Amino acid sequence: MPALVTPPSVPPKTVYYFGTCLIDLFYPAAGLAGMELLKRQGLRVVFPQSQSCCGQPAYNSGHRDEAREVARAQLDAFPEDWPIVVPSGSCAGMMRVHYPDLFAGDRDHARAIAFAGRVYELSWFLVHVVGLDEKLVDRGEKVQVTWHGSCHSMREMGVVDEPKRLLRGLANVTLVENPREKECCGFGGTFAVRQPEISAAMVADKINAIGETGAARVVSGDCGCLMNIGGALDKAGKPIRAQHLAEFLLERCHEE
Repeated sequence: MPALVTPPSVPPKTVYYFGTCLIDLFYPAAGLAGMELLKRQGLRVVFPQSQSCCGQPAYNSGHRDEAREVARAQLDAFPEDWPIVVPSGSCAGMMRVHYPDLFAGDRDHARAIAFAGRVYELSWFLVHVVGLDEKLVDRGEKVQVTWHGSCHSMREMGVVDEPKRLLRGLANVTLVENPREKECCGFGGTFAVRQPEISAAMVADKINAIGETGAARVVSGDCGCLMNIGGALDKAGKPIRAQHLAEFLLERCHEE
């Protein structure tokens, strides 16, 4: 079942931002876009320089001790009682859903539970905390897009409608539903490495379904999915751009 996520009891003035490994290494513009969207809503955004990986790769591979030490470093990096906004349902799910279990019986169990309760996926936060879906001013050209919801966003963080509310809030954007939206793209982190043939078949199904929507872009909130889907689209020669939701929103709602 997805995590029970509720807005902070007091509207925050300051938030932490967890950048994620893939954004740091491959999609920095998406990370900066998410921070800019938050700052435009009057929030002070703090990016701790000591942050690193959420620990999910080690955790999913069964290396719980190693994952715990990586996760413990994140507990140290975000000490203040501020919301932690994450532009990735996958990393957000790891921290909000799995940290309490990962630290069960550990000296930092209570700290992990408190930390987990402060974690929010970016699109959920933009809709339910700052109400961005009702404030968007679209300055872009007309375009058709389709949405890819990542497995962890939907199944761990319960993020399903929030990104679509943001996309529908753009006057010149037509959101075309993908009938296979809820199917995994085949990335799954280490799964794509360990089961490359199965992963390739899954992403082939995904990009074929995306192509059938007629959309010019596929938008997602997880960079692992974007890397997998975007790479498969390029290899197949399909003229469809894969883009992170935050970057797409900022691109269309730029300040003049």
